[in-house]
Amino acid sequence: MGEKVKEPFSGNKYESTARYFRAKGKGDSSDENIAKQKADLNAKKELAQQVETRMKVVTDQYLHENETTSGSEINDKFQSLIREVTNTTIADLRKIGEEKYLNSEGKYTVFIAYEIHKRDMYRFMKRQAKLDAKLNEAERKAIEEIIDEELKKIEELGEGE
Repeated sequence: MGEKVKEPFSGNKYESTARYFRAKGKGDSSDENIAKQKADLNAKKELAQQVETRMKVVTDQYLHENETTSGSEINDKFQSLIREVTNTTIADLRKIGEEKYLNSEGKYTVFIAYEIHKRDMYRFMKRQAKLDAKLNEAERKAIEEIIDEELKKIEELGEGE
């Protein structure tokens, strides 16, 4: 299979936890700025996918437990809100690492790692839900309950990781 390669930002320090969404991206190009943009875009795309996946699971659980009659509408509108939030801005995004390499052929490889504190992300989503004019009161209430439940889980963790 070939020699195993250890890339920058590997290991559990750069993996998502109960408190943080974390992601890393890699970009290659003969232009340094393009390599950096590719790495940045890949890391942010991975973060957005993690947020969407987690919130989809949580929403499904909530709708199953509460058996609301407008469950599919709430789900659709919440998924739309999540996509909107992650596509426009990812709340409190912090770069936790960046490394740049130049090989003998003049090609740049850039690695970038980001993290978002889940608590800050959920609070941002909750604010966005309150401002979303497309949501009716029942949908807004359901979305806030879903987010509050996730915030409660994080607060129960205390200050440790």
